[in-house]
Amino acid sequence: SVLSSQVSCCIMHRSISLCVISPVFRSQVFLPISAPLVVASLIPHKGIKPALFWQFLLQTYCAGFNHANRNATATKDNKTSMKQSILIVGTAAYSTFAGALPQIILKRFRLIGAVAENFSRSLLPIPLSACLAAFSVMVVRSEEADNGIRVFDSNGNAIGLSKAAGSKAIKETALSRAALFGTTAAVPTLLLALLKRAKFVQRNPMIIAPVRHISTAIIFGLMIPVSFSLFPQFGKIKKESLEEAFQSLDSNGELFYHRGL
Repeated sequence: SVLSSQVSCCIMHRSISLCVISPVFRSQVFLPISAPLVVASLIPHKGIKPALFWQFLLQTYCAGFNHANRNATATKDNKTSMKQSILIVGTAAYSTFAGALPQIILKRFRLIGAVAENFSRSLLPIPLSACLAAFSVMVVRSEEADNGIRVFDSNGNAIGLSKAAGSKAIKETALSRAALFGTTAAVPTLLLALLKRAKFVQRNPMIIAPVRHISTAIIFGLMIPVSFSLFPQFGKIKKESLEEAFQSLDSNGELFYHRGL
C-alpha cells in the first residue's frame, strides 16, 4: 500500500543513517563470498581438519554478516559492545565444531555401520545446517531482544524501543536463514539420491562430485532472494503485542519496525 511504502522509506532512510555496512557484508556480495564456502562445507571431507577449516570460514562470515545487517538501534552509539564481540566469537567457534560434527563422528567411530554412515554424510547435515544458521542469527543479534529496537508509527516517526519487536525481528530472520541453508543442504542430497539410481551415473561415478558442487551453488543462489524476502524487511506488529508503554499510543493498532537482513 501507499502508506506502507511511505513508512518503509522513512524507516530505511533513518536506518541507513544509523549504520554503514561494510562492503564485505552487503547483500550484493553475499552470494559470491558465501557460495564457495557453503559448497566446501557440505563436501564429505576425508579428514576432520578440512571440515573444521571450511566450517570456520563459513560460520565466521555468517556471524559477521548477521551482525553487520542487524537493527543497529539496539546498540548504543552504533558500537559493538564487549558482550556482543564475545557472542560473535563464541557463535563462530561453537558453530564451527557443530558443523563439522558429521565428519567427527565418521572419523572417531570408524566401525560405524553403513546405515549410520549414510545418515551422518547425507541426512545429518540438513537439519544441522538449518539449526546452525538460525542459532547464529539468534545469538549474534540477541541484543535486539535484550535492549529493544526502534518502532515507528504510520508517519515514520520513531516512538520508542521495543523488546517484543526485537524478538519478532530475530525470529523471522532466523527462520529465513534456516530455510536458506536447510534447503541448500537438502535439495542436492535428494538430487544425488535419485541420480545414483540411474545406470549412466552408476557407470560414471565420477560425475557425482561435480553435480553435487554445481547443484549446491545453484540452489543456494536461487534460495537467497527467497530467504531474504520470506518476511517483509519492514515488519508490522500490533500495538497489543508490545510492552505496556505502547498501549496508550494514539495509533491505528499497528506499528512498524526494521527487521534487518
